[in-house]
Amino acid sequence: MKRKIKYTDEPLGKISVVKDFLPPPEELAFKQENVKVTISLSKSSVDFFKKVAHKYHAPYQKMIRTLIDAYAARHASP
Repeated sequence: MKRKIKYTDEPLGKISVVKDFLPPPEELAFKQENVKVTISLSKSSVDFFKKVAHKYHAPYQKMIRTLIDAYAARHASP
């Protein structure tokens, strides 16, 4: 910032307390139970995920897992 902020003693107006809406830390740090599996994928599929993961600085295996989770959630019985 190049300009300095000038503070004054003007009234702030009506102020109200906002209810805490943030989730507790234990809800932010939950971890899903994972099951290790062995799967053979086509080289082109793995290359695709590696390329996209590199672009977004993300692990490619997590991207594949997220895709499978989204598919399963979409097609799960209600």
